[in-house]
Amino acid sequence: MNTKLLSALTATAAATALFGAGAPAQAASFGTTGIQFDKDTDIKLNFKQSHGMYQSSLGIYSVKDSAVSLVKTLFSETKSSDNQWENEWKGTLGNTVVGSGSVVFTFLANQIYTLGLDSGWGGSVYSTSSLNSGSQQAVFGGQSQLWNALDRESTNTFQAAGQFTNGLGSLFNGGTLIGFDDRGNSNDSDFQDFTVSAEAVPEPMTMTGLALGLGGLVAARRRRASKTTS
Repeated sequence: MNTKLLSALTATAAATALFGAGAPAQAASFGTTGIQFDKDTDIKLNFKQSHGMYQSSLGIYSVKDSAVSLVKTLFSETKSSDNQWENEWKGTLGNTVVGSGSVVFTFLANQIYTLGLDSGWGGSVYSTSSLNSGSQQAVFGGQSQLWNALDRESTNTFQAAGQFTNGLGSLFNGGTLIGFDDRGNSNDSDFQDFTVSAEAVPEPMTMTGLALGLGGLVAARRRRASKTTS
């Protein structure tokens, strides 16, 4: 292989390794033990679906000494579902939840957060189990894997909930799905009452590093082609 071409490829790989979107931002946790990063980290959250009879809203809360404070409301239902009890109280974007259904939030360094589902008179639950007196009320997992595993059309207990407690790895690789179980229906534990996805937003240096690496690759190819035709 041409040495210049090899150098360009090496530069691209190095840029990807150093600045790539797949590299975790040194996160301490993103799961049922809490949400915390050691540097400011942008996360894009998208509403997926709801299946609860309550009219609920999902927000980000700061946590200090087990006390929670609402920082930002992400998604709010305008009614409990699209069409009452049909399809297990199914709620979709544009009907039950209005707006773009997408929010980018900056989690500040070294602050502790949790996601909270407020169901009005139905009560509130949090993605951090310790804030629910130890009860797991949310699941975290790879977006496609967890989405396919959830039985969204019934209130059957999600037996694998204990296996979906950490969404850190998928947050930087394909996205994390987060599913909540509200306090309704005698605590049915189906974990499909409100589902959202989350993914890390690449840092600006990520795109710059990749652009520089790819630019070097293109330049090397052009120089090689020029020498071949001269």
